[in-house]
Amino acid sequence: SRKGAMMDNRFATALVIACVLSLISTIYMAASIGTDFWYEYHTLSPAENVSEAGRSIWEEFFSKEADEKTYTDALFRCNGTVGLWRRCITVPKNSHWYSPPENDMTTNCISFSLSDQFMEKYIEPGNHNSGTDLNRTYLWRLQFLLPFVSIGLMCFGALIGLCACACRSLYPAIATGVLHFLAGLCTLGLVGCYVAGIELLHKKLPLPDDVRGEFGWSFCLACVSAPLQFMAAALFIWAARTNRKEFTLLKAYRVA
Repeated sequence: SRKGAMMDNRFATALVIACVLSLISTIYMAASIGTDFWYEYHTLSPAENVSEAGRSIWEEFFSKEADEKTYTDALFRCNGTVGLWRRCITVPKNSHWYSPPENDMTTNCISFSLSDQFMEKYIEPGNHNSGTDLNRTYLWRLQFLLPFVSIGLMCFGALIGLCACACRSLYPAIATGVLHFLAGLCTLGLVGCYVAGIELLHKKLPLPDDVRGEFGWSFCLACVSAPLQFMAAALFIWAARTNRKEFTLLKAYRVA
């Protein structure tokens, strides 16, 4: 019985750690989806943003007719950031064309509509007559869908885990572990799709010499979420399988 208690403690510890990892990964994933810092552009000469030409750039950025090339050029020139749902640029608070004080700037964002998320990408961004770029089109659609699939799988896994607790059984923990593993694959796929999409876009629209681009902290949260999901999956599956094996051996010992 003492050995059984030690085993139960070990399983309980594994399950608690798995649940904590699952919760953290869910929070990270939700935060990454809801924030706008997947990719950031840093302009070395931001003075252009507050000139007459700069004003026309960010006015076009907020236009409903803005195509991919138009808003990407604005992101380059106006210290832009891009999320899965929104794109943002830094603009002067003052609406006049002349340059305001350097620190009198604000960040304005515009959301991607649902139709934007599924819109075709073109071989030459902004040129509707250049044909559809299938690679970028499907990469963009996947990076929109995969995070929701990932969170859905984890939530479904948590529901199964609650049922397992109510039934006082560890067997459903295997299903929870499998769902977390699939969620980790979705998150990994999301990260891969986003990186590939950014690289392909920058081949079509190279960064200007005075603009630097880098992945932001929202992207890093998604990168961290994936291994946490895999670790939680491994702990759930290990606890369930080992408990089942120990229970079988204990039962055989008692029969003998």
